[in-house]
Amino acid sequence: MWNVGGWQVDNIRLECTPVTTVAENVARVRERVQKALRTAARGSDEVTVVGITKTFGPEVVRTVIEAGIADIGENRVQELLEKQDALGTGACRWHLVGPLQRNKAGKVVGNVVLLHAIDGVRIAQTVDRLARERSLRARVLLEVNTSGEASKHGVAPAQAPATADALARLEGLDLLGLMTMGPASRGADETRACFRSLARLAAQLRGITGLPLPVLSMGMSDDFEVAIEEGATMIRVGRGITGERV
Repeated sequence: MWNVGGWQVDNIRLECTPVTTVAENVARVRERVQKALRTAARGSDEVTVVGITKTFGPEVVRTVIEAGIADIGENRVQELLEKQDALGTGACRWHLVGPLQRNKAGKVVGNVVLLHAIDGVRIAQTVDRLARERSLRARVLLEVNTSGEASKHGVAPAQAPATADALARLEGLDLLGLMTMGPASRGADETRACFRSLARLAAQLRGITGLPLPVLSMGMSDDFEVAIEEGATMIRVGRGITGERV
């Protein structure tokens, strides 16, 4: 069974069972965000929701935007460019949340508001060069692998101070903060520890770099409440908004 146009389809039989709409999902996510902010005694406008629409077509992205999500994130460069072509670069604030390869950097520098997953000095230097050639400054986050999982990208926490210091010295970059992903298939305590360590690391790096580093991009559909309680200012929500991917 799969969802098509708001209906559930089982082989060739069309069932009249309504499916939760994107607008309803967005409203539910915003309720969860506000509840987490109240729990953490934080202001109601301290978190930006980035809607993640990977594998969904432009029409779904348009629906997400119309539901009030002004920030859209994509994991892959080509998919990002295709949706920008279909919807326009001004349709929303576009984010690249997945890892960036050096040979594709030229396609996105200047075309997104934020690169979330800068995971080393070499890719940062490439982005810096392209930004300076285009007379702009690229806004970036340093990705940190707080869980230590080999399947995840990002620098190790121990390497973050030196890496952040190197990024802060690049004239074509605005280093705005840090990004991480919670651990896969672990309990709430381990997830909270990862997010808490990123917030502590950001405080340390502010002293090293002299930068305010206001952005902490952490938390996804299943764990963003914990991330908000630990200081997230940006959460990346896919399934919680679009529903399950086909």
